[in-house]
Amino acid sequence: MATLAPPQAPSDAPVLARLSLLDRFLPVWIVVAMAVGIGLGRAIPGLNTDLDKVQISNVSLPIAIGLLLMMYPVLAKVRYTDTRRVTSDRRLLGASLLLNWIVGPAVMFTLAWLLLPDLPAYRTGLIIVGLARCIAMVLIWNDLSGGDAEAAAVLVAINSVFQIVAFAGLGYFYLHLLPGWLGLSTSNVHFGVARIAVSVLVFLGIPLVLGYLTRTLGERSKGRDWYEGTFLPRIGPVALYGLLFTIVVLFALQGHTITAKPGDVARIALPLLAYFAIMFGGGFSLGRRLRLGYPKTATLAFTAAGNNFELAIAVCIGVFGVTSGEALAGVVGPLIEVPALVALVYTSLWARSRFFTTGQGTAA
Repeated sequence: MATLAPPQAPSDAPVLARLSLLDRFLPVWIVVAMAVGIGLGRAIPGLNTDLDKVQISNVSLPIAIGLLLMMYPVLAKVRYTDTRRVTSDRRLLGASLLLNWIVGPAVMFTLAWLLLPDLPAYRTGLIIVGLARCIAMVLIWNDLSGGDAEAAAVLVAINSVFQIVAFAGLGYFYLHLLPGWLGLSTSNVHFGVARIAVSVLVFLGIPLVLGYLTRTLGERSKGRDWYEGTFLPRIGPVALYGLLFTIVVLFALQGHTITAKPGDVARIALPLLAYFAIMFGGGFSLGRRLRLGYPKTATLAFTAAGNNFELAIAVCIGVFGVTSGEALAGVVGPLIEVPALVALVYTSLWARSRFFTTGQGTAA
């Protein structure tokens, strides 16, 4: 995907001036894609049912195709030989694990109970969203914000492993054990580890392998200068097209439900907006405090704020049904997350010029 303007752009230029034409109007394209998806879902009877039937091993094929198109160019940009630099940074890895697997689920649990005490189905759906740590779209937001691509690749890989290992246990803790300790109502929900593993494999594993092979073979045959100067700019816009296609499909699947219950959507949106603000602000502040530099700070903040809505929706539909309140809460996730994190991309770029020095990106 085209990202920031070329290096010759003045470092003190406005944020919009440093964005490519495609990225400059990204919020517009996203709003249009949402509207098209919702419109298709409302205008074509049975479209959501027909789309939902196109599955392989309980994974939506249209969404999988969109995510592959979206993530492949971003993962092809990663310099995989530089990932050792990231894995040796214990401050970054420790901060990411803390934010993603301790702070994030706890914040969503707290917000869901505070703001949706009378709506147990939506509350449960939001808690599941909080447990599904981002492994897909965060690469787009990180790329647009000028974050560290290698760090993002490593952190989402770690999130993927933790997701397979810890998701079911955390679900039991936050939906049954902890509410019981606090005297709140509990839910007995079973999460299949196999479903989670398949989701991670499809949404991250396939584009990761393709990206790695493309980088390795491309550099080996024509060199890094050709690969980064010629090949990557050619495939970059595909990521945006994949993002917009994915959004259209998602909202076509649930367009009728979203428009039929605007009041419920607004109730679900409040804790989500609070969650994104808290996690991004906390991640960005922690990165500055640890003096990680701007690229890693942005990566830390976006990986903390983003969620794997594909997995959350799949789990909610698989466990509770496509028409359940839990599923609606999962679908509202990307409805709020996409425009919220686009706004945070602009916030991050503004913060770079305000709080970080140029050049090395060290904290000012």
